[in-house]
Amino acid sequence: MAHYFSEQPQASSKPGAVQLVLPDLHLKLETDRGVFSPDRIDLGTRILLETVPPPPQEGDLLDLGCGYGPIALTMASRAPSATVWAVDVNRRSLELTERNAAAARLYKVKPIYVDDVPDDVKFRAIWSNPAIRIGKAALHEMLTRWLTRLTPDGVAYLVVQKHLGSDSLQRWLGEQGWQASRFASRAAYRILKVER
Repeated sequence: MAHYFSEQPQASSKPGAVQLVLPDLHLKLETDRGVFSPDRIDLGTRILLETVPPPPQEGDLLDLGCGYGPIALTMASRAPSATVWAVDVNRRSLELTERNAAAARLYKVKPIYVDDVPDDVKFRAIWSNPAIRIGKAALHEMLTRWLTRLTPDGVAYLVVQKHLGSDSLQRWLGEQGWQASRFASRAAYRILKVER
């Protein structure tokens, strides 16, 4: 069975659109089948975007698992001088993020396949609604891979549903040597703040 975390989604294309409405931003985003939450802005994503502090205004920022781009475009809008790397395994998601960034004139968004990010790029902030459903081992591997690329003063914010394991993920992060704290909690979602 193909999922939104497949490189080439098997679902036939059925273009759509959603509105991203935040206090500081209003964007119409193209979506399609075979990507994460194509019919609406996912509640976890919305809570993340409504809760986290502004990103660093310069440097490299990361949206891990960008989907069609709501997190990346919000980061780019709030930090116009920063470069926002929008990373995903799903090629359809990356194409949508590229089109949505161009339509919003957010030219410092760089949609890029997960294995193509240059090794020397370090991130001052990571924002993510991580793909919990890829399974615990794959999730841990993914987070380890990207959290180790935080700058010394970098901070990651992850939104995770309570019943999908946010508390156990927070414990695991602590066991790996990260400072992981609950930054916020709303509507059965936790925002985890992760630092070195």
